[in-house]
Amino acid sequence: MISEIETTRGDRLLHIRLNRPAKRNAVTQAMYAAMADALIAAESDGTVAIIFSGAGPLFCAGNDLADWSGSHEAGGSAPVHRFLKALAATTRVLIAAVQGRAVGIGATMLLHCDFVLAEPDAVLSFPFVDLALVPEAASSMLLPRAVGHLRAAELLLLAEPLEAEAAMRLGLVTRVVPAGTAAVEAALLADKVLTKPEGALIATKRLLKAPATTVSARMETETEAFAERLRSPELQAAIARFFASRNKAA
Repeated sequence: MISEIETTRGDRLLHIRLNRPAKRNAVTQAMYAAMADALIAAESDGTVAIIFSGAGPLFCAGNDLADWSGSHEAGGSAPVHRFLKALAATTRVLIAAVQGRAVGIGATMLLHCDFVLAEPDAVLSFPFVDLALVPEAASSMLLPRAVGHLRAAELLLLAEPLEAEAAMRLGLVTRVVPAGTAAVEAALLADKVLTKPEGALIATKRLLKAPATTVSARMETETEAFAERLRSPELQAAIARFFASRNKAA
């Protein structure tokens, strides 16, 4: 049986692919469990960057409603909750490659990503109210933080679809890439990410995701992280490379 969540590992890179194209990559509880396990393992197995992609003509059609019954009654231990908690907590760099529709969780999970590469036909949709539901994955906080209250209200209350170019202008997509290239471009971006000093990369990601606070409090947090980086072997190696390149240029 072909796995509906396909994981591929490279050098410090994990690729998580939704692999249920016949069902438009609608997510089941078993798929949530597999993704949660992969994200949790990535925190300690040497992974630095994670790519999310979807097989077939669209990224993700949201939850498989036929599989959804009873999932919330299980509380925080349900696979969907394990996945959402792992997604919010990960310190790894998250990259999404999106084509076609990204509906429900297919859209809200993008709010947790550090890079979103979308093909021209990509459309984000948040249809929770139309389904008599409310937003999940902290999207009721993350979406207005990203695009402002009025635009978030239009997307969430009216469930207005958002095309790739418009999503990029709002800051929900990093860039729009040519049709059929999102996964390849995501891999190239991951290669670029992996050239960076790993400790500094993860520490900066942690700062980016830290809860909102006062400017002075954030400065203190940054100062502590900066002091830790000053003691790191990565910094010494970066300084050595800097002087080596300058001497070579001279």
